Amino acid sequence: METGWMCNRRQRQVLVFFLLLNMSGVGAELGPYSVVEETEKGFFVANLGKDLGLGLTEMSTRGARIIFQGHKEYLQLKVQTGDLLINEKPDREELCGSIEPCVLHFQVLMENPLEIFQAELTVKDINDHSPVFTEREMIVKIPENSPLGIALPLSNALDLDVGSNNVQNYKISHNLHFQVLTHNLSDGRKYPELVLDKELDREEEPEITLTLTALDGGSPPRQGTAQVLIEVLDVNDNAPEFEQRLYKVHIPENSLVGSLVVNVSARDLDSGVNGKISYSFFQPSEDISKTLEVNLMTGEIRLKKQVDFETVQSYEVDIKATDGGGLSGKCTLLLQVVDVNDNPPKVTMSAFTSPIPENSPEIVVAVFSVSDPDSGDNGKTISSIQDDLPFLLRPSVKNFYTLVTKRALDREERAEYNIIIIVTDLGKPRLKTEHNITVKVSDVNDNAPAFTQTSYTLFVRENNSPALHIGSVSATDRDAGANAQVTYSLLPPQDPQLPLASLVSINADNGQLFALRALDYEALRVLEFGVGA
Repeated sequence: METGWMCNRRQRQVLVFFLLLNMSGVGAELGPYSVVEETEKGFFVANLGKDLGLGLTEMSTRGARIIFQGHKEYLQLKVQTGDLLINEKPDREELCGSIEPCVLHFQVLMENPLEIFQAELTVKDINDHSPVFTEREMIVKIPENSPLGIALPLSNALDLDVGSNNVQNYKISHNLHFQVLTHNLSDGRKYPELVLDKELDREEEPEITLTLTALDGGSPPRQGTAQVLIEVLDVNDNAPEFEQRLYKVHIPENSLVGSLVVNVSARDLDSGVNGKISYSFFQPSEDISKTLEVNLMTGEIRLKKQVDFETVQSYEVDIKATDGGGLSGKCTLLLQVVDVNDNPPKVTMSAFTSPIPENSPEIVVAVFSVSDPDSGDNGKTISSIQDDLPFLLRPSVKNFYTLVTKRALDREERAEYNIIIIVTDLGKPRLKTEHNITVKVSDVNDNAPAFTQTSYTLFVRENNSPALHIGSVSATDRDAGANAQVTYSLLPPQDPQLPLASLVSINADNGQLFALRALDYEALRVLEFGVGA
């Protein structure tokens, strides 16, 4: 029989979870903040809550956190107070070496609503290192007929500190023949030169021993010393001279180990032993010694290890040509490393939300940044996703992107999306990185149950036994989980005098119908009632 009543009341619960991206706050600058190196853990740097204009509880409720890229977590944020504290003792020399200022970049991320603030922490130098000579004893050979004012370069001292805390000047112990002058190298280092003030006489004084002292500019200053042994030689009146005072060379970063960098050449007008030249690096840094090697006899300079533009862009080293009599000349090699496209782009995910609710308006699914350490077009990138997806990539600030939904999603249409973030640089050849994320769509109760039939006709013989199973009804629901679990019930009869509850019952879980008592054909031939799901 056709039922006379259908339950058409729908109950709908919609759970909405979304992130609002406040574009006016994205990319705002905080600080700058600064601390001196070796500051202990727990040191107060600043109150971010105050700088952001937030109350004590807002930092916590908005999910504030610090994001570092490529560094240890040197800072920690106490969201309860908004205080920015030192999390790990910073060592400026370990972090930045000779680079000044030493700046660590980080971001402050607010998750709800989403805001990103750029910030930087400057680590200031303290005078915690003394100058050190790599050569604790230097041997200088000088002809006895050398003219007054001749300058003899000495090995410089190294100091890991920077600025005024680095080596500032040199002094020499008291003597009758020499003074020391301090000169600047192009990279900021200072080196000493020994200058002859009074004529030498080898027969009167064949050797002179001096103490060279390097002083930095700290307060109080630190110092380091080395011994200088001066050997006065018989006359060798021509020193080697290089064909060029400065050799400028460019070499691609993908050059093989053993590749020829340059061939320097010097000449000496003397003959015999005094005209025989040998080549060497003059006071090379540790990095130079690991990277380049010079042929003692030919002056060929070759790669000892492969260079990397992203690590070091240029090298500068002095080359000394020494003749058999101990005289020497000097030139400078400036090696520029040329970038090649050898680094694919990198995707760093900062925030990701999955699952996302269906039937919701525009939702921020992910926030990520793209980086490429190469230079020029090699470091420029283009980001995209598949065209056939209801998602959109939006550029944000400083290579940040947001992934948002184009429209409200329908779980019953599609419950999961595999999104490929494709990042390509503009170098030659182009390098590509793919980052896969899976976004699931969560269900909301937006579909009512539907019966497989609009009406059911059941037949029962009279005088049946009580609790007899007389048939079943069935309904389905397109939703998932609890939203798809159907419960059955008998609807109130149209005739209020009909004792339906004493005649028939239904199993709420599976829709099975039962006659509760023996039925009498002569008393009740047809029983019509409604069932709701």
